[in-house]
Parts: sequence; C-alpha cells; structure tokens
Amino acid sequence: MGRHFALTVHLHDRRYHGADEWPPAPARVFQSLVAGAAQGCRVPEDAARALMQLERLAPPVIAAPAARRGQRLSLFVPNNDLDAVGADPERVGEVRTKKAVWPYLLESEAPFLYAWPLPEPGGEGLVSLADGLYQLGRGVDPAWAVGELLDDEQLWARLRVHSGTVHRPAAGDGANELAVPAPDSFGSLVRRFEAGRMRLRPSMDGEATNFVQPPKAQFRMVGYDGTPAFHLFELRREAEPARSSPWAAWCVTSLVELVRNTAVAVLTNALPDHKADIDRVLVGRKPDGSNAGPIEERVRFIPLPSIGHEHADQSVRRVLVQVPQGPIAEGDVLWALAGRSLFDPETGEVEGTTLAGTASDQMVDRYRVRSRSWRSVTPLALGSAPRRRIEPKRQREESKSATEREAEEQVARHAIAQALRHAGVEAALVRAHVQKEAYDRHGTRAERFAEGTRFAKETLWHAEVEFDREVGGPLVLGDGRFLGLGLMAPRSERGVFAFAVTGGLPKGVEPTRVARALRRALMARAQATLGRRGSAELPAYFHGHTDDESGSESSRSTHLAFSVDVPRSRLLVVAPHILDGLRRPSREDAPHLETLGRAIEGFVELRAGEAGVLPLRASPCSSSDPLLNSSRVFRSVTDYVANRHAKGLSAEDAVITDVRRECDRRGLPRPSEVRVARVRGVARVGLAARVELRFRVAVRGPLLLGKTRYLGGGLFEPMGRGRHEDDLDS
Repeated sequence: MGRHFALTVHLHDRRYHGADEWPPAPARVFQSLVAGAAQGCRVPEDAARALMQLERLAPPVIAAPAARRGQRLSLFVPNNDLDAVGADPERVGEVRTKKAVWPYLLESEAPFLYAWPLPEPGGEGLVSLADGLYQLGRGVDPAWAVGELLDDEQLWARLRVHSGTVHRPAAGDGANELAVPAPDSFGSLVRRFEAGRMRLRPSMDGEATNFVQPPKAQFRMVGYDGTPAFHLFELRREAEPARSSPWAAWCVTSLVELVRNTAVAVLTNALPDHKADIDRVLVGRKPDGSNAGPIEERVRFIPLPSIGHEHADQSVRRVLVQVPQGPIAEGDVLWALAGRSLFDPETGEVEGTTLAGTASDQMVDRYRVRSRSWRSVTPLALGSAPRRRIEPKRQREESKSATEREAEEQVARHAIAQALRHAGVEAALVRAHVQKEAYDRHGTRAERFAEGTRFAKETLWHAEVEFDREVGGPLVLGDGRFLGLGLMAPRSERGVFAFAVTGGLPKGVEPTRVARALRRALMARAQATLGRRGSAELPAYFHGHTDDESGSESSRSTHLAFSVDVPRSRLLVVAPHILDGLRRPSREDAPHLETLGRAIEGFVELRAGEAGVLPLRASPCSSSDPLLNSSRVFRSVTDYVANRHAKGLSAEDAVITDVRRECDRRGLPRPSEVRVARVRGVARVGLAARVELRFRVAVRGPLLLGKTRYLGGGLFEPMGRGRHEDDLDS
C-alpha cells in the first residue's frame, strides 16, 4: 500500500491573492515551506534535507476549495525607482506603476490539500516542515498548515469528503499547467535569496552602482487535469468493409478479449523483447499469470452499445481504446489494431470482423458527457456482493424473503462505493440502486452477461448511481471494467437542482426572501460563467425579465423558478420545461440549462439576509424524490398566492376560482376538489392560502402554481397513501 506526504493548508481569510493560477501551484507551496523553515538568513540542516527530499518527489495530487474570482482592483504603487526623480520622496507620485489585484474568493471552509507520493519508507522529516508555514501566496494571505503521512486508503477518504475540486497530474498534456518543485529547486531559492542581498554592485571602474537582477528559481511545469486521448474503432464486416458488424451487448467480454488478444499477438510478434510489458499493460498479468503493475498503465478497451434513441438496439458497433503513458507507446498499440481482423490466437479461428479506425462520433459523445446521474448499460461485476443462487427447479422452495433481498442489495450498494474508489471517481455517492433487470427496454438482464466469462452471474448487477457533483464519462465500474462490463450511460438531467441546507433551515424562515436570495446568487454566478456584464448579457431564462424590464408572461414557462422545500430544508431551482411537464428542454433553452449546470458547480453557501449564511450541499433529485412523485392529491408546502382576487367572492371562493384558472392556464387537469385553509391577505403580495388539490387522474410533480411560483411560493407536495387527510391546517 502506497504512502503519501499530505500537507493541509488553511487560509485565515477566505481570499487568495497569489499569481494568476488556480489551484495554487505546488511550487508556490514549496516556496512557502522554505520561507517558513528559514531562521533569519539560513535554513537548518534537518529542514534543508527534508526540502531536498520533497523536491525530488513526483508531482502531488491537489484538492482545492471551490472558488470564484472576486472584484478586479487596480492599485498604483511606487516602482522602486526613486532615483529617477532625484531621490525626492515628495515626487514618489511620478514613479508609481499600475498593479492589478484580482483575488480568488473561497466559497467554503475546505482547506487546500497537497499529497506527494512517497516512493519508500521515511518522510517523517517532511511533517515538521508544515509547522513553519505562515502564508500562502502574497503577504496578505496568512495561512497555517498540518503535515501528515497517509496511506492510500486514508488519502482516498480525505479526497472523497473534500467539498472542493481534485486536480491530478496528467501523464501527457494537461488542461492546466502548474509549476512544481524539481531537483535543485531548494538550491536555486537559496541562490536567489543570497543574490537579492547584493543587488546593488559597484561597476568595474568604481564610479557607478549597478542594479543586478537575482537569478530566477528553478521549477518545472507539469500538466494537470488531463486524460489520455480516446481512439475510436468501428467494427466492420471483413467481407463487406462498408457495412458494420454488430455484436450483441451480452458478448462484450468475448469481444474485448478478441480485440485485446489480437493486439497482443501483433505486438508480441513485432516486439518480442517486450513480451512481459505487453502482457502487463494489455492483459494485466505477468507471464506467470499473476497480476502486476499499476492499474493506471492498463490499456482500456471499452465496447460501446448503441444508445440514445428509443429504437436503439444496444448492439456493439464501436470500441473505444485508451492508451495511457507507459512502456508500450500509444502509436504501437493503435498500429496493432487498425485494419486488423479479429482472431483467437489459441484456436486461430477468424471472427469475420475487422477494426477500422475512425473519428469520434455522436455515439461516443453520448457516453462522454458530464452528469450527476448514471445508469448501467452493461452490468457491474461486484465480486464482493454475490446474491444467493437458487436452483431453477427449486425457486419456490428456496425463494428469498424481502429482508434477504434488501440485505443483498445493501451489500451491493456498498460494493459500488468501493468500485468508485477503485475507478478513481472522487465525487461523493449520493444514491445507489441495484437490480437484475436492465433499465432500458432494449437492455439485457445481468445474468446473461456471465455466459462464457469468468464472472458468476450472481455477482452481476445493473445499477443506477447519483453523485453530489457532475462526473465526466466514459464511466466504467466494477471488477470487469477492463472486459467491457460496468459501462455506465449518463441520464439526462430532469432540470430540478436541489441543495440541502446543512444543519437545517432556521425556524420561521420566510421562503420568499430565501428564494429571492437564491435567485440573486445564481444570477451572479451565471453572469460570471458567461463573462462580465456588457460582453455577455444574462439571458431572460435566469431572471424572467424582457428587454423593457417587465415580467415575462406566457402560458408557457420561460424562466427558472426558485423554491424552498421547508420540510426537508432544501433549496430548489426548477427549469421551465419541468414546470410545463416536459421531459426535455427546448432547443433554445438547452444551452441555458448547460450554463446553469456550470454555474452551480461549487455553490456551497448562500447569504440569505435575515436567514443568515446558509451552508449548502448539492443533493440531486432522484426519480423517487417525494416532490417528483405522481399522485391525485397535492398539498401546498408553501403558500399559494392568488394571481388576482375575483370581485364579489369570498376570500376562500376567490382562491378556489384562481386555482382552477391557474391549472387551466398551465395545461393541468382541472381539480375535482380544492380545499382551502388559512386564507389571509398579505400586504403588497395578495391573497395567500394553504391549499389541497384533488385530481381525477394522477399528476406528476414537481407542481408549482400561483403568483409567486417563481419565487418561493406555490410549491405542492404529492400525498401518498397512508397520509392523513385532515391535517391541512398543520
């Protein structure tokens, strides 16, 4: 089990003024450790040895708190050139220079975490370096740190509960380049310090004084947040190359073995001296059959069943190949596959299918999008969660009780959490559901995928998972993830975004005021996502106002609704297509929904005025969420506010009439019965009441109605069986 030197850094203020980089580079942390270890103009020998050990370690994994850019500020400061104005301090204004300050504002109390891998036992001297750290970034960023030695399990647990973002060094080019310590970085900092003490030096003739720049510190640039490229191969018929050669989804394991064995045979013939490396990175074993090597170096073969349309048959026509950096070059693996006919090296049997390299297509994109909710297309192999096998002839005698089934599913859900860790998924698991049946009507039961494989059918499960944040694909989980099993497909978002208030909402909170604060916060975040105001105006989708600043009114919902689920201490953001009962957003609204998804990333705190500062946690709504259920009876969670008060009617009758008109306008079935309680007039708001609706047919939630349905009011909850019908006033 690996060991790591973990450095946890806490900023005293939730601001970071360092260079224009995010997260703070490991080189900046290294400089802070050097500064903290120094005693006057020297560094103690034990600290120097630890720093020289640290500079030789591989780049660290970084966990950073969620942050956003604050207000950009320009300062005018002296540029240390007072001699240009005759050394007159009163003329310092003539030599001022512009300095831009653009801080990062941290959105949570989560610390920074830097974890360097340790190649061998030791590292105790590194821990004491943390005691001296007193700032990170500029002098206005005071900080303190804690150093620890962690094993793989402990580090994974820290990363899993971290509420920010995790950044890993890339094997190739990364999306974000950061400076990291390199051999002699400590020595270069010492030389720079010593040279800085002697910047003013006399000229050769002794008649002038020269200013000499100290040498720069030596660091190296490393890419972070990168992934090896995926290469697509289509399965073509050998006799008719223009036609595809589809494979049944339950044959994915056999297909991967044939593709893999074809590449192994070609590479072994071309590179016989690399036989051990070929077996290790393509097959995952040594010549003696034992497992070997880091899992990160394994070549991935991912068959892609056809999905995305109601008539898609889930046959496999494509295979994705990913070759990480390792002993076998990416080009060699691709050469061994391109244009090859699949055959079994042991039997010599030709399968009649060839591999044709091609560009990425729409089917690949369907597996690579980011989502919080995923469903299995091929079942997960969970060896630690087998079901009790029942002989087909004894199903009646050996049938399972509900308690036993629930216990088996609970073990499987725990195994999924472990599978996520093994696959390197750092997002926290919010919900997991397992079953034997496929989720798609064209899918295949889990047991059938076991035919001809080493996996017992009792260990195969179809699964649906939800995370606290978006995860990018392709996502492959379980023991068979290198053999085509455990492939997940993203579920399209329903358009309901929920945030649980940690610790609960304050007692007596006013939902409308909290909803307005939520609206303002998300408008600001969406504007920041699109760009500064003026260069990219915020669409009406987020605020609901037309160009003349009047409210957008239509029988069709045109903008987001912000609501407060008081009983469950949640804040809700509901997309307009959901308000209208549609499954998908319109073509015009889809980009706005994507912008909203990016804007809520890292949204962990809401400043809600009188309600105080509300700490938030993303809590995705599942299909079984109480507010999304179908029912014939709905009861208001927040006050229903009438759109208008009809003349000549009592307050109660006015609410009943308005509710029925609202249902007609929203395209809902007209309620067969409307029960009203606690009717009251609210200044500058209107007529408010608690309402229960009864329909003749089931209606699916979420249901938001009334004048204030966009801002905290008119939220209705489906009433299931067993609920009392006489507690409307409660």
